[in-house]
Amino acid sequence: MTTRRDFLSAAAAVPAALLATRSGFAAPPAPAAASAAANPPDAASVAPIGTAEREARIAKVQALMHDQRVAALVIEPGATLEYFTGIEWRRSERTTAAVIPARGQPFVVTPAFEEPSVRESLKVSAEVRPWNEHENPFERIVGGLRDRGIKRGVVAVEPTVRYFVVDGIRRVSHSYRLESGDALVRACRLIKSPAELALMQVANDITLAALRKTHAAVRSGMRPVDLAELVNAATVALGGKPEFALVLLNEASAYPHGSVQPQEVREGSVILMDCGCTVHGYQSDITRTWVYGEANARQRTVWSTVKRGQEIVLENARLGVAVGTLDDAVRHFYESRGFGPGYKLPGLPHRAGHGIGLDGHEPPYLVHGDETPLAAGMCFSDEPGLYVPGEFGVRLEDCWHMTAEGPRSFTPLARSLDAPI
Repeated sequence: MTTRRDFLSAAAAVPAALLATRSGFAAPPAPAAASAAANPPDAASVAPIGTAEREARIAKVQALMHDQRVAALVIEPGATLEYFTGIEWRRSERTTAAVIPARGQPFVVTPAFEEPSVRESLKVSAEVRPWNEHENPFERIVGGLRDRGIKRGVVAVEPTVRYFVVDGIRRVSHSYRLESGDALVRACRLIKSPAELALMQVANDITLAALRKTHAAVRSGMRPVDLAELVNAATVALGGKPEFALVLLNEASAYPHGSVQPQEVREGSVILMDCGCTVHGYQSDITRTWVYGEANARQRTVWSTVKRGQEIVLENARLGVAVGTLDDAVRHFYESRGFGPGYKLPGLPHRAGHGIGLDGHEPPYLVHGDETPLAAGMCFSDEPGLYVPGEFGVRLEDCWHMTAEGPRSFTPLARSLDAPI
């Protein structure tokens, strides 16, 4: 299956009010991380999402569909299918899909020879309707709708469902109006439950511990693959499942997602490591940047500016504010330091953060124009990097979630260039 690092583009552009920022580099106390670094992270200490919680999710989306006069929701394999049903499956040309009706039991359509495998991860009560190779899976979907009394009306489609699935349903029946189910899915997945937050906490603890171990093991002559292998091995040892390990050295760090040019650690190298893992499906995403050997004044200045940018994001996180204004606030500060303006380089060419949960990148986004009001339970990355083409880049990234009392980071922010973890 593809991972979230395969998808690099993001959203929107609508004006938003700029929040006030503080000038200078004097940092306020960082929001406390939810667990102490002294306690070794342990993936076995946290339980996966249970059946009762998944059934409550289905009941919630069914209530939303009833209120909005939507007859059913169609979902293909991916994070949303796992969210509602527990099914962990891959997409292929052979259709597997779940349908959640506004009333009644969900059903799953899948190739007959895949049925035993699909049932292994199914965590809720649902009918399974298999189809053989010579049969039409979309007839199974329409048949399931009709058997539940849904002969016409609006059928919502989860936003990542592929066109051929939508087209296949339309070809079988013109009685349904297929519309985007994005709002339905967002209303459920945007706010994380205590169980989800606990899984994300452990995932972030594991990634930070793995980065700490890797940081101590860096030696001159190492290549990105060597560092990636170190952090992934440490992640596995702690019980996490490696999701990605992006390692950028020297000038390659000036390009947010890297370069194909050969890279090697040497005296004065900038080392940028952007790593994440999953724990029972829930993701972490942490970036640390440091210098191997002695850092120069330019490296220290840029690093300190990025650290302050991270703090500004959290300082401006308040219940009810549009999430896009957090990006505006840090970008305003960077411009005051001579970077940009806007998305121009040297500067910050990407958003200041993204939503995270079962997907590494999910709504809402800390990007100019995203008007989603910040609410307790929302989870984000905080990663307002700075990139200087031809020289180096710095990105510091931690994930955080909103509470009624303010933002709470899953991990302590980097302390300094000399003690980044």
